[in-house]
Amino acid sequence: MLRRDWLRNISTGLGGLALHSLLASRAGAAVPCGGAGGGPFVPREALTGRVGHFAARAQRIIFLFMHGGPSHVDTFDYKPGLAEHDGQPLPFAKPRVQFSQTGNLLKSPWKFRQYGDCGAWVSDLFPHVGGCVDELTFVHSLHGSNEAHGGALLKINTGSDTFVRPSLGAWLSYGLGTENESLPSFVTINPTLGHGGVRNFGSAFLPPIHQATRIATSRSNGQTTASIANLTHAGNSSDVQRLQLQLLGQLDELRAADGAAAAAGGVGIPAGVDAELQARISSFELAFRMQTEAPRLFDLSGETEGTRRLYGMDDEPTGNFGTQCLLARRLSEAGVRFVQVSHAYWDQHSELRKDHTRLAAEVDRPIAGLLRDLKQRGLLQDTLVIWGAEFGRTPTAQGTDGRDHNPHAFTWWMAGGGVKSGFRYGASDEFGFYASENKVHVHDLHATILHLMGLDHEQLTYRYGGRDFRLTDVSGRVVDAIFA
Repeated sequence: MLRRDWLRNISTGLGGLALHSLLASRAGAAVPCGGAGGGPFVPREALTGRVGHFAARAQRIIFLFMHGGPSHVDTFDYKPGLAEHDGQPLPFAKPRVQFSQTGNLLKSPWKFRQYGDCGAWVSDLFPHVGGCVDELTFVHSLHGSNEAHGGALLKINTGSDTFVRPSLGAWLSYGLGTENESLPSFVTINPTLGHGGVRNFGSAFLPPIHQATRIATSRSNGQTTASIANLTHAGNSSDVQRLQLQLLGQLDELRAADGAAAAAGGVGIPAGVDAELQARISSFELAFRMQTEAPRLFDLSGETEGTRRLYGMDDEPTGNFGTQCLLARRLSEAGVRFVQVSHAYWDQHSELRKDHTRLAAEVDRPIAGLLRDLKQRGLLQDTLVIWGAEFGRTPTAQGTDGRDHNPHAFTWWMAGGGVKSGFRYGASDEFGFYASENKVHVHDLHATILHLMGLDHEQLTYRYGGRDFRLTDVSGRVVDAIFA
């Protein structure tokens, strides 16, 4: 039997049915995001002559995600009314649905000070970030719809708190492709594996090449190291791996040719499965190319003493997160479009003073170091840096030293990448319980981020299961008031 006959027979026999069952259930109507002949990971400009739907203000994103929900009224949303009315009942109704019951108003344990020429108020938790406020746009009127961590994380990362949907980074990868064929376009560093797990950085029904590559870091003897699981094969040399990829490619070409011929006769593997197979092969090829590129990016020995000091890499408690921020800068500089760096666990239902102090000390200096490093390298102007979490905290007390989840008002800030400098948008009420002025929903936030990257959130769609899907579902507005 000839190889072509064997491939045709296996694709239409019991083996083919099993393969179809395995892949079609996950592939849906997937098509390579590059379009006809483009492949799933090709840079968009190679196909269309431009990146995105229109001129982008930002070329890449670094998302600093504070898992658990830092208290906005104790960090960047100054509410002097909390001190004036400390211990008094909230003078208006609390939400009908609450995660837990809370008591009276609780003043912030930290003082707020004005920083920079813009005079932004920042608490003593973030003095280093306070020194960078003239680079920041604060959005004080964010609001979501879910009081629980799991749903709120999924809403922030995927736009949906109830269904499996592609993550923001996956949508950006799908819409823009990669700038470096030896690196993924979406990387997540130390993501949470709870509260939605891999769905927070997955590709769902988009081709799987667009899901995040996960980087894990560990700290020992004052040094932080980074690694990617399953990147290399200890038993096979690079030459053997190259031959394996060549064989996969040849088999796929034969299968595609025979599948086309068989399809003319009413049999063969569906197009959606073709895309799934191609995406898997592409992921193998990317991993092979990364074996050379990733170790170079993870080797921080060439960084200057000044850079290490800027990020606090050799100090405690900043060493771990400082190294992650430096890795984010190196990955972005090398062409990764979306890098998410996660830090946990900002969920202080009690011991607010102790734990917020500890957590802020771990991230404040590294974040400021990242902003300053990007600026001095000329990267901040087209790199969008985002700081935020899944929600904020209540201005009312939980116990005597805690705050509950609050999706009704929280603060994010952005820097670089086409947003205004030293700017404040929106506001929460006098105590910080509800967004009240120029409210920004999570869908609006996503629409705005996509716009800054040159993508129209209403045009960035993917057909699956008989309908078109998008990150912002059927809503979302671009908050262009924050654009420079």
